[in-house]
Amino acid sequence: MVLRQSILGGSRAALYSIIGNSLGLFIWGALSAIGLSAIFSTSHTAYSILKWTGVSYLVFLSIQTLLHLKNSYGKFNLDSGGEIKPWPAIRLGLITNLTNAKAAVFAVAFLPQFVPPTFSLGLGIFIFGCLWPLVSTSWYLILIWTIDKSSVFIQKPKVRRLLTAISAIGIMGLAIGLALTSAR
Repeated sequence: MVLRQSILGGSRAALYSIIGNSLGLFIWGALSAIGLSAIFSTSHTAYSILKWTGVSYLVFLSIQTLLHLKNSYGKFNLDSGGEIKPWPAIRLGLITNLTNAKAAVFAVAFLPQFVPPTFSLGLGIFIFGCLWPLVSTSWYLILIWTIDKSSVFIQKPKVRRLLTAISAIGIMGLAIGLALTSAR
């Protein structure tokens, strides 16, 4: 979504979308801190269901991405550059993230894993839930800068196919990592 916004709407649209995306991450982190993670840390069955649902979804996304490799890729429409107003772009980022199952899985399955056993689980998750959007924003700012500098290069079909393949492998790596995690 941020990549699309950067290419089609420019840096400003992407920045507004990142604000919405980060707000969504913060909401997922806060929800996890106030109770979702407590449910999953005390119920092995609930955690296993969530974990394997997340693994299944990530495997599905990876396979779907790999299947897109057989499609021919056209050029990005760099000339559309219509003016994007702040609120619609923020809303797009927020809704995209709040409906993102990967963000939900990360908030309730991964964030608790990083909290030391001697530290308050809720407070630890909240702290990580505040850091998560900052890390995400940093990554997306680098992405936007890279897209601005390399938009002509990434339009090449071979490059787009390579980026698609790398994405599919990365998603599968996340699925494998999630499958190998144990309940807290």
